[in-house]
Amino acid sequence: MGPLIYGTAWKKEKTADLVVQAVLAGFRSIDTACQPKHYEEALVGEALKRLEAYGIQREELFVQTKFTPLSGQDPMHIPYDSTASLEVQVAQSFKASKRNLQSDYVDSLVLHSPLYPYKNLTTVWMAMEAIYHSGGAKALGISNCYDLELLKRLYADATIKPSVVQNRFYRESGYDRELREWCDRKGIRYQSFWTLTANPHILNSVTVIVLAQKYGKTEAQLFYRYLCHIGITPLIGSTSVQHMAEDLSIFEFALEDEEIARIGKLMKSAVICEGE
Repeated sequence: MGPLIYGTAWKKEKTADLVVQAVLAGFRSIDTACQPKHYEEALVGEALKRLEAYGIQREELFVQTKFTPLSGQDPMHIPYDSTASLEVQVAQSFKASKRNLQSDYVDSLVLHSPLYPYKNLTTVWMAMEAIYHSGGAKALGISNCYDLELLKRLYADATIKPSVVQNRFYRESGYDRELREWCDRKGIRYQSFWTLTANPHILNSVTVIVLAQKYGKTEAQLFYRYLCHIGITPLIGSTSVQHMAEDLSIFEFALEDEEIARIGKLMKSAVICEGE
C-alpha cells in the first residue's frame, strides 16, 4: 500500500478514465467497492486492463475493494443474492469483484461497515478469512468502524487480524484519536476518507494557510502532508490531472516537528469546540 490511495467512489462513467489518469500521474494504490450504489467497480477493472498498454501490470498496483452489507446497497442493484446466508453473500460479492476487476485477487478486502449483532460481524469476517486463505485477498480490513471496543473485540476474535481501518476523518469522531493510537500499536494502517470535505475549518485556519505559503503549496497539500507525517493514509479523489500531480508532490517537502505539533493542536481545539 502506498502513502496515498486513489478513491473511486462517485466517479460513475468517468471511473476508468480517471483511474488511468491517476495511475499515469503516479498513484499506485486504488480503492473501490462491490457497491453499485456508489462505485463502478467494473470500470476500475477496465482501467487496469488499459494500463497494461502503458506497461503497468496488475501486480505493480495495490487494489482494494469491499464487501458491502445489505444496509449499504441499493435494493435495486444488489451484487449478490440478498436472501442467501451471510457467508454466501460474501462469496458471491467477491466473485463479482474478481469478475469486475478482471483479477484473481485483491491486495486488500475490506468490510464496508460493521454488522450487528456481533455474531453477524464474526460470520462475515470468517467468510472473508476463507477468501484470504484461498489466496483471493492478501489482507483484510474494516471501514466505518468508530467504536474502539468493537474493533478490539474483532481483533481478539479474528484469526486473520484486520490490517486496515478506513474511516471518515472528521471532528465529530474526535478524529479517531484513541482508535488511531491503538491501530498504530497493532500495526494497522489507518486510511482516511472525506478528509478535505469534512475539514474546511482546518484548511481555512491561519496556521495551515501560513504554512502552505511558507512551503509554496496549497492548503490541501499541506494538510495531506501532515496526515502522512502522523501515519495516516488519505484516500484522494481528485478528478483533475493538475490536482493529482499536486497531491503526489506533497513528498517534495517535510514539515518540522513543531509545525506538525501546531496542526495537531489545531485538530484538538476543533474537537473541543465541537464538544462545547
